[in-house]
Amino acid sequence: MKYGYARVSTKGQDLNGQIEQLENEGCEVIYKEKITGTNKKRPEFNKLLDELTKGDTLVITKLDRFARSANDATTIIEELFNRGIRIHVLNMGIVEDTPTGRLIFNIMVSFAQFERDMIVERTQEGKAIAKQRDDYREGRPPKYSKKRIKEALKMLDEGVSYTDVVSITSISKSTLIRAKRKQKAKKLN
Repeated sequence: MKYGYARVSTKGQDLNGQIEQLENEGCEVIYKEKITGTNKKRPEFNKLLDELTKGDTLVITKLDRFARSANDATTIIEELFNRGIRIHVLNMGIVEDTPTGRLIFNIMVSFAQFERDMIVERTQEGKAIAKQRDDYREGRPPKYSKKRIKEALKMLDEGVSYTDVVSITSISKSTLIRAKRKQKAKKLN
């Protein structure tokens, strides 16, 4: 029997492309989850591994959907080969349980690990450079411009109620309260 596994790293990402590829490959059962690959607890993947039996084929779209690291991938592949399960990586081909097949798999998984490590390194370098800027701020960018917040605070200072300012500006009351606190703190300093 052919089993498929589809995974994306965040809830906001879409599984449909992977699912479509797995269906086109003839997978009868597809396990899917939205969880980072670095997480050791991947419940759907673990259920899939438990369900696979001798003669089954595990189909995945790419190596990086499969394992957290090169060591993790090698361990999983060894276990599956020992149980008589075939592995088909759609962008790579069928992973053969032969010395050559294992070599090719190990090279490919090493490249995948290298690529992931390089992405992490570049991200960290970019973050270190960004932190040197005076205007650096951790986290997502502000939803509202300083000008818009300033205008809303001016309305509050002129006696307009929070409810009316929220209605006019669409800025949440909690955001306005935080901005008001910051404004008061600046005046005290």
